[in-house]
Order: sequence, then structure tokens, then C-alpha cells
Amino acid sequence: MSRRAVEYGCAVVLIGLLAGVAGAATTLLLHAVEHLTYRYTFGTLLTGVENSGDLRRALGPMVGGALAGFGWWLLRRRRPVQGMSAVLAGERPVRRLGLTVDAGLQVLLVGSGASLGREGAPRQLAVAWGDLGTSRWALTARDREILLACAAGAGLGAVYSVPLGGALFATRILLGTWHPRAWGTALITSSLAVAVAAPVTHLEHPLVWPDADLSYLFGFLALALAPLAVAVGLAFDRLTTAARPATAPRSAALIPAIAAAGLLTGVCSIWLPELPGNGRSVLEVSVNSGLTLTAAAAILVLKPVLTALFLRAGAVGGMLTPALATGAAAGSLVALALNAGAGTALPVAAVSLTCAAGVLAITQRSPLFATLFVWELARPPVWLLAVFALAAFTSAGLAALRRRRRRSATAAA
Repeated sequence: MSRRAVEYGCAVVLIGLLAGVAGAATTLLLHAVEHLTYRYTFGTLLTGVENSGDLRRALGPMVGGALAGFGWWLLRRRRPVQGMSAVLAGERPVRRLGLTVDAGLQVLLVGSGASLGREGAPRQLAVAWGDLGTSRWALTARDREILLACAAGAGLGAVYSVPLGGALFATRILLGTWHPRAWGTALITSSLAVAVAAPVTHLEHPLVWPDADLSYLFGFLALALAPLAVAVGLAFDRLTTAARPATAPRSAALIPAIAAAGLLTGVCSIWLPELPGNGRSVLEVSVNSGLTLTAAAAILVLKPVLTALFLRAGAVGGMLTPALATGAAAGSLVALALNAGAGTALPVAAVSLTCAAGVLAITQRSPLFATLFVWELARPPVWLLAVFALAAFTSAGLAALRRRRRRSATAAA
């Protein structure tokens, strides 16, 4: 066996272990910031926000935003922070310290209530630490590309306990390949990362799911929800893409800008405590049928708007869970409206997650990833996997058909 093969095998194991540590470390730091910001000891972020006073709700995200903005100003003053896409494209050297500090600032901002995803931080840490651990080994450029993409996917898998989702993120979204070597590497690294981080990130799912006899009804609902999922996903994508600056702001103005976005989020949370954070609180109340019709409609609008404001201000964070939470709010709105207007008894959890899978298929441009990510995240019965897949693939198909029609209309004009 060649030295390269041995070192590649060792690198696969090391990447998985380091990604798991990165996922556990960012989760612990996130919880510490949440507890400090909202001054609570036990329970989820939603519990902390609900039990805190109005002043703390309003000022907590503002202070966290100002501190994160100050950190980014110091970090970016001399040169831009190296992007993940640049690292995966082969840009060397990998600026590990910059990626690590940037990841820490993301956790600080999300933990204090910013409407951004937390998955960007463990991905960056896993890539930075993975590059450090394998930098002296006899690996080709393609080896490093696969390993670092799998490190990013494993970091995502670790923080949400989704091994298949992490592997799919690495292979289909980052690498865009079905190659067995990439798939094998991704599955091993993601599984190892989830196992290492499990004592910290393990979540319970005490939910009541519909009976399998309703599978035909939910298949119909998945098809009916697809157009809504496409509309919500495209709107979310366009809003956040338009909000993101071409180059990350480097002036001191980003400090008050991020603080102002935090203040607005905090003020809104006085009436809607589900808004702060990456979107887990929205998912929590959606799947537990805790949303009212009015609250679902407000969250459907405010969640993407607040996410876009943070991006516009110069903040960095993930888009995965904000998009997922927006889709869940849309699904909850439909289920609650039908239950109230038509007298049905639709299970809000299943409907909200079905719509969320469709929205995620649009924003991530991968229906297979959306299907498995939502299913692994919620841990529903296996038959709902087919329902999520139907929603995700139908939504992706409708979006593709829409793009083809627009191209045909443009060519005809």
C-alpha cells in the first residue's frame, strides 16, 4: 500500500474526529452565550427568551451584535477573511486563525439572538483544523479538496446530528459529485463527527406523529404545498442574495449596523420570542403546534427580513436553519388556516416540516439533501421520508420548469 493511500486513510479518520470536536465546541460556546445573554440556566433558547424581561430581550442582541461587529472590524481591517469557497477551490495557504476567529464571532452573534444559522461556524472550524492536521501529509490537490469539503459537511452533520445530511452536503452541494471515493470519505467523516459530538448535541424528539394510514393524504398535501414552497424559497433566496454585500464591509460602520439589526430583532422578540437565534425556536413551536395563525404569518415575513438585515450590515452566518424555519412557518400557516377555516385536524408538525423540506430544496438546490436533512433533524417515522421527498423533488422540479420557461421567453424576445 502506498504512503499516499495510508495517509489519506488516516486523514479521513482525523478529519472526522476534528469535525466532531468542532461541532461540540461551537455548540457549547453557543449555549454559553445564549445563557449569558438571556440569563437562564436550563431549557432551550426559547425558554430563556420567554422568561427574560423586555429590556434584556431588546438589548441582548444589540450588545452581542456590537461585540461581534467590533471583532469583525478588527479582523477585516488589514485584509478580507478567507472564504470557504476560496479554500475549497484550492486557495493556499489556508488562513486558519482568521477562519477560527470568524467562526467564534458567528457563534457570538447567533448566540446573542441574531437571525442567522449556526452551521457556518463548525464548518469553518472543521476546515481550519482539518487543514492544520493534514497539511504535512503526502496528499494531492484533489485529495485535499475532498477532505476539506468533507470536513465542512462533517461539521454541519455534527452540530445537527445529521450524518447523512452532512455527507450529502459535502458531496452534492460542495463537491457536486457522486464519485464513490468522495461519498465514502463523506460518510465516514460525517458519521465519526456525529458520534464524537453526540454527548453535547444530542436532541430529544418527543413529538406525536400522524399514523401511516394517512400517508396518501400527506402525499397529496406534499404536492399541494410545493408551489408555496417554491414561492417562499425563491423569495428567501432573492432577498438574502440581494442583501449580501459584494465584499464584506471593513469600516467601523459595521459595528453600529450589526448592533442596529440586533436591536430590531430584540424589539420584535418582545412580541415574538421565537425570532431570536438560528431558527430552532421557530421549528420548536411549529412542530409542537405552538404557533398561532397571526404569529406564523408574522414569522414568515420577519424571519427572512431580519436575516437579510444582518447580512446587509456585514454579519456572517448560515442560511440553512433560517430558510428551514421560514418554510416551517409557511407550512404552519397553511395547517392552522385549514384547521381553523375548514374544521380539519391536520398535524401541524408534519405539515410544517413537509413545507420546510420544499423550501430547503429551493434554497440549497438539492432536493435529496433537503429530504434527508429534515428527516434526520426531526426523526419522524420512516414513511414521512417519502412525503418529504415528494415535497422536495416536486418543488425542485417546479423551480426548474420555471427557469426553463423564463429562458425560453428571454430567447424568444
